[in-house]
Amino acid sequence: MRENGMTNPKRSDIISNSASPMMNIFRKGLLHGAGFNTDKLQTRPLIAIANSHTELTTGHSHLDRLAAKVHDGILAAGGECAEFNVPAPCDGVAMAHDGMRFVLAQRDQIADMVETHVRSQPYDGLVVIAGCDKINPAMLMAIARLDIPALYLSGGPGQMDIRNTANPKQSIDHGDYHDDLFHLSKTATCATCGACEIMGTANTFQCLAEAFGICLPGTSNIPGWHADKLDAARRTGERIVEMVKEGLNSRQMFTPAAFRNAVNMAMAIGASTNTALHLPAIAHAAEVPFSMVDFEAARDVPTLLAISPNGPFGVQDLWAAGGMPAVLKQMERYLDTGCMTVTGKPLKVSIDAAQVIDSTVIPPVEKAFRAMGAITVLRGNLAPDTAIIKQAGVSEDMLQCKGPAVCFNAEEDAMGAIGAGKIKQGDVVVLRYLGPRGAPGMPEMLGATMALKMTGLKNAALVTDGRFSGATSGPCVGHVCPEASAGGPIALIEDGDIIEIDIPNRDLTLHVDDATLARRKAAWTPYERAVPHGYMRTYRKHVRPACEGAIID
Repeated sequence: MRENGMTNPKRSDIISNSASPMMNIFRKGLLHGAGFNTDKLQTRPLIAIANSHTELTTGHSHLDRLAAKVHDGILAAGGECAEFNVPAPCDGVAMAHDGMRFVLAQRDQIADMVETHVRSQPYDGLVVIAGCDKINPAMLMAIARLDIPALYLSGGPGQMDIRNTANPKQSIDHGDYHDDLFHLSKTATCATCGACEIMGTANTFQCLAEAFGICLPGTSNIPGWHADKLDAARRTGERIVEMVKEGLNSRQMFTPAAFRNAVNMAMAIGASTNTALHLPAIAHAAEVPFSMVDFEAARDVPTLLAISPNGPFGVQDLWAAGGMPAVLKQMERYLDTGCMTVTGKPLKVSIDAAQVIDSTVIPPVEKAFRAMGAITVLRGNLAPDTAIIKQAGVSEDMLQCKGPAVCFNAEEDAMGAIGAGKIKQGDVVVLRYLGPRGAPGMPEMLGATMALKMTGLKNAALVTDGRFSGATSGPCVGHVCPEASAGGPIALIEDGDIIEIDIPNRDLTLHVDDATLARRKAAWTPYERAVPHGYMRTYRKHVRPACEGAIID
């Protein structure tokens, strides 16, 4: 038996013990130059730390401190480690300008970077550290592809400068203060490091990591600024060494049953609509069959939580109330509790150990926030291949609505029209040629949705082949497939056409007869958005539809 309990060959053994004595000397020399004790590497597992730390964004600015604690944990547990970094784009910083087109595209690039780096270097295990939006699913994609011992560590939520609302029944939301410029600015000001304190894409996937069992139980919702997060980082480092010894690989967590658990929990937590992009992408990486049908199968799972922008609580409230383990406990009837977790034990063990501290924030199923799940898949003649809406963020009086279309091929044009008072209550704003191929890059439409909210147009709807921020609420339909650039019906809408959104019946209808649509299709010329020379030309050629996860394949 080797030092520290290692009995099986390690991937890193190739450094010193390959069939080529000369290459063994050469490799050891290179690592010596980087400060490694190569004798220790012969007996200790070598762990990669993929860190998305960046100085630019609040969700990632603190991850260097977490990485240092992961280092400490690995060394204390008898391992060695090496850290590398990946890009960490912030959706908020990229919002409402051309940079937004590049953010989703980076998800697949980040996954590629982590995968290819770890495959090219002889690491025995992997810890990924991520804070926001596309980086979280990207890291999970990489873990799923690699199928080695791996652990996810979240950066945790941050805190906005203001956490209370004008009306305690409303969400922590900019729209609550649209007539109060001082408090409005406070809602957009981050007071601490960590992901925006709403159930957006960042916190959605931090939560879903616990549903997958790919992180240590109870660690996902710890605020980024809290001392407990540093302790969680150290424990993560300690545990990855044990996972290597046990041979506990990531695909033992990424099973078909685990994906069903993740979908059900997405419904329960009030997840971002971007979940419908990223879960298919992670499933593809794990080679697990998955489609929009999986979301449709979860239609009867209730929205348990009322987390902003859907309700009055923040993610820190969720953490204080017991965190995701408590949510899993309340939702146990909707889970396969036999799924394996990174603890080496089934999900049932974590659930049994969980405590619901505040049932106002994490209520029993019988007192769920909404009877329907957070994400609703719509079909109809306007979306033959599906569209997505976050019904948990739609007021009861707007679950069914219809009105005349007002069409735009660019978000900035729509925002200008809204600002100029050209959009009326009851209108349906149509934003098209903004899908994965058409934009290209499928940008978020937070600028347009925020403009509607800030001008008080609560009864105006929006339909797009683009996507939304987790901060979006109201009757906003996205991910319309086929997209306009692929000749989908959304490309054929004309101003004044009546569009009907019927969430209870899962329907999205363009009230134009088939003969008229056929004539329009025959005369249709695609709108071509200019794409500068570079990566996005390649992306446009190879990206798959939104309903398939907008993956590069």
